[in-house]
Amino acid sequence: HRGWFQSSLLTSVAMHGVAPYKQVLTHGFTVDAKGQKMSKSKGNVIAPQKVINKLGADILRLWVSSTDYSAEITVSDEILQRTSDAYRRIRNTMRYLLANLGDFNPETDIVEKEKLLVLDQWAINTTASLQKEIIDLYENYIFHEIYQKIHNFCVNDMGSFYLDVTKDRQYTTQPSSIARKSAQTSMFYIVNALARWLAPIMPFTSEEIWEHLPGENKNSVFLSSWYDLDKKTNHTGTIKNKDWLKIMDVRSLVSKHLELLRNQDEIGSSLDAEVKIYCTEDTYNSLKKLGDELHFVLITSKASITKNESSITGTEETLKTGEKIIIAAQACKDEKCSRCWHRKEDVGKHKDFEDLCERCITNINGAGEKRLYV
Repeated sequence: HRGWFQSSLLTSVAMHGVAPYKQVLTHGFTVDAKGQKMSKSKGNVIAPQKVINKLGADILRLWVSSTDYSAEITVSDEILQRTSDAYRRIRNTMRYLLANLGDFNPETDIVEKEKLLVLDQWAINTTASLQKEIIDLYENYIFHEIYQKIHNFCVNDMGSFYLDVTKDRQYTTQPSSIARKSAQTSMFYIVNALARWLAPIMPFTSEEIWEHLPGENKNSVFLSSWYDLDKKTNHTGTIKNKDWLKIMDVRSLVSKHLELLRNQDEIGSSLDAEVKIYCTEDTYNSLKKLGDELHFVLITSKASITKNESSITGTEETLKTGEKIIIAAQACKDEKCSRCWHRKEDVGKHKDFEDLCERCITNINGAGEKRLYV
């Protein structure tokens, strides 16, 4: 190996028969975008202090964590800018989670794991599973994979799926309903775990998150241990992880069709659309478990599934499993509810709430809707 780590090892073994250190973690040279070693004479040095002054220490640390230090470490203004973009995505995920916990009191509002909605159970289970991987990676100093997994978790599992789907429930159900408190419970657990995952990499951001967590927090995130998620997980739900993977795959393909309708000015938001899906037995069984709540996952006003291929005229797509599905998406003709933005046949049926759907009326002036899955 290069450097004094190797020379001191050889010398110590030769003279004393033992290594001069118990552990050593070494890294490659820092090079510029062209792979050239940085030097003042070449004028290609990027001073850490300048990066800190411009972007902040946490972004510099995030860049360090994102590199595979077993080889040469490349740095440039472009790479640091991409790191800054990734930092904002992670930070904005945390901000969103905290923003939705504004009226949440963990002392009184925590929902028991057996009563959590199925999607919230999935989110907590996914977080718990990822935490085990992250702890193992920390113990083995594989920081760049920690960065990749956390970034992917924030962008895909949270931003593109879970947080997007739960918006309706967060903003339209009754404030103290199980449906809303279930989502908040899940978010509380997730942000607690994330703050700890990020602490060694983004200490200033993690401490800021810690200060804004609801409840009585102890001193500092750096005086805490890993969040105990195992006691909060529940794997007894009717919709298993393999079902969620299938559901997310279908959702991604449906979103592509909705984007085409949006580009053609046939719809504004996805809630202006209705979707029909033909799918094979296995996919049908996974989607069927959502019942009437399928359209909440797809974020459309209406959604239906069938195993009868001839009943749908649409576009054929292929799932990651290789199964074929047919998707038919079009603009929904029903009136739009001014509160939840869903298009429903029952909008305007109530004389006292002429611009609302029956679901919103129930949430405003009734017992509140019951949600089981999403």
